[in-house]
Amino acid sequence: MTKQTLSDSAAGEGADPLRLDLQLCFALYGASNRVTRLYRPLLAPLGLTYPQYLVMLALWETAPRSVGGLGEALDLDSGTLTPLLKRLERQGLVTRTRDPADERRVMVALSDAGDALREQARAVPGEVFCRMGGDLAELAALRQALGVLQRRLDAAEGADSCGAEATIAQETSGL
Repeated sequence: MTKQTLSDSAAGEGADPLRLDLQLCFALYGASNRVTRLYRPLLAPLGLTYPQYLVMLALWETAPRSVGGLGEALDLDSGTLTPLLKRLERQGLVTRTRDPADERRVMVALSDAGDALREQARAVPGEVFCRMGGDLAELAALRQALGVLQRRLDAAEGADSCGAEATIAQETSGL
């Protein structure tokens, strides 16, 4: 499909490019909110919020990690990550210590309780899949498409304007 054909099918000929229901950003925002709400009752018994769960997932994958490395893995800045880590530390799930090799770095490790929580959390992904509906291939394809979108957005972040082509696409698609 060409951009013109894609935009015509998405918005309809002459549709207002500022219609809320045509905005990709709004569809992503709504889906993100719904996913977070889906996780909430599953994480409550673990004593975790969704952002804390993401931190724990990263640490269950690789620990210890520096705060910087954790922020990079989660795409979070230290101003957002530090309060999450402090709460997890108060809950007894992680420890934060200075790296003896470089005192400027703070290392985050799982406590015994944080490591043990992993077993309780094992059921969460399956329950999320069950509640989302659809089949595994469909959800895997969606995750892959979102990964492609993230990489494109990362590449576009430092780019200048796309020029007239972007204006034409926006005027007809509402993206």
